[in-house]
Amino acid sequence: MKKVPMTVEGEARLRVELNHLKTVVRPRVIADIATAREHGDLKENAEYHAAREEQSFAEGRIKEIEGKLSDSQVIDVKSVPASSKVIFGTTVTLFNVDTEDTVTYKIVGDDEADVKVKKISYASPIAKAIIGKEEGDEVVVKIPSGEATYEIEKVQYL
Repeated sequence: MKKVPMTVEGEARLRVELNHLKTVVRPRVIADIATAREHGDLKENAEYHAAREEQSFAEGRIKEIEGKLSDSQVIDVKSVPASSKVIFGTTVTLFNVDTEDTVTYKIVGDDEADVKVKKISYASPIAKAIIGKEEGDEVVVKIPSGEATYEIEKVQYL
């Protein structure tokens, strides 16, 4: 089975969510189902059906998180000797040669990616183009409107 890279922070966030689902959500839903059963006829009991639906969602999410954690390869970029090379987990500052804009991204796993907070997936076009390159290198990235040329200004192992 192929291991999926994940940062230490991403793993910790999934473990917190898993713990919350198992220790808070699951017992609450079980109690809600028990309470709803006490109200009588289950065929027309909206509370019961809602609680069962929530239970199904919670159990599905628990299995999903456990699967992701078992298939993950946690990479701690801080344990790797720092260099000017772009690798998974590094924070990279890019200079767009065409627009003269500067942007900083952290390269993370698929589940951790969130462009709003400047985290991009290692499988994204930008990350694929810059992984393995070094500070000062120029890369051309295919974007929906054509191509963009970036210069790697800074690589940080944070």
